Amino acid sequence: MPLALTGARIFDGTHMLEGRAAVIENGRIVAVPPERDLGAGVKRRPVTGLLAPGFIDVQVNGGGGLMFNDQRSPECLKTIAAAHRKYGTTGLLPTLITDTRDKMAEAVEAARAALAAGLPGILGIHLEGPFINPAKKGVHNPDFIRPLEDEDLRVLTSLKEGRTLVTLAPERNSMETIARLATEGVLVCAGHTMSDYGTLMEAFRHGLRGFTHLYNAMPPLAGRDPGPVGAALDNRDAWCGLIVDGHHVSDAALRLAIAAKGTERMMLVTDAMAVTGTDMKTFDLHGRTIYRKDGRLATEDGTLAGSDLDMASAIRNSVERLGLGLPDVLRMASLVPAAFLRLDHELGRIASGYRADLVLLDEDLHVQDTWIAGEALS
Repeated sequence: MPLALTGARIFDGTHMLEGRAAVIENGRIVAVPPERDLGAGVKRRPVTGLLAPGFIDVQVNGGGGLMFNDQRSPECLKTIAAAHRKYGTTGLLPTLITDTRDKMAEAVEAARAALAAGLPGILGIHLEGPFINPAKKGVHNPDFIRPLEDEDLRVLTSLKEGRTLVTLAPERNSMETIARLATEGVLVCAGHTMSDYGTLMEAFRHGLRGFTHLYNAMPPLAGRDPGPVGAALDNRDAWCGLIVDGHHVSDAALRLAIAAKGTERMMLVTDAMAVTGTDMKTFDLHGRTIYRKDGRLATEDGTLAGSDLDMASAIRNSVERLGLGLPDVLRMASLVPAAFLRLDHELGRIASGYRADLVLLDEDLHVQDTWIAGEALS
């Protein structure tokens, strides 16, 4: 029997709708009719607040007390996805940061198994490194940073299900490598890079798709050397991940980037670590202790180590700190990343034919419930 969610405002991915219902059947949205037009054969569930497309996060290193680098298994991915779902994330890319080739292969296999099992929330995998510039390594372990070899290409292109995102430094990888990855369907982003503007523009011609956590782990914009930030803002087709936590990038810099580029290709990401959904104060990353304090994750020497952020908080920060309109922010958390992943034909909207991945928010933009393929969390 179809189920109609009634009583909430609906953001359908484009417009705010009043007096409408979201009708779900077989895991899909089948209609968004006026509530008064619902037939007698439709079961109703009253909800209160704002119903929006579920959030999609393309950079999730951990959650629920676990790091993907430490436990490369479907069980780990289930825990991570469940931790983030409480904050409105209904789709994510589990992210393995710079590590050995064997662990990369294990991570890909875990993602494959999770996708085959239909594990709720898993959309593929993000391999962030190890083909990056050690000068912008951040918290990545320099012992594992290395050139990309043929065997690595086989690992990077081996996940045929879902989506694969690879973050690399274009200046340390050939244009032919970027083109081959893109041809194989891999989404390639620049990150942890010292690349100059010209190299990046050439990389875009060979299939580069965007930038991982814009501003972070890359040189700043300069008048005679625009670099990665300038390339991101100058190329209207470039997709950019933004960490809106008040620590990674200043609010002013984020507002400037959005003013220059608009929100159409700006994605909210968390870069979340194991602490999401827990009260943990520390955790281990490649043998280093990471400390959680005042919403910030860092090593003892102060190096940022991912973020203490969830998508609902990123939404609130974007509205309250950056002054963005709620419709734009909701798109940055749903439809924009769906389009980046080439999944906007089924995710990121509340419309007929789309998967019923939904989030219910209260007036303070806190999550009240989620649905993945029509299945509610509560």
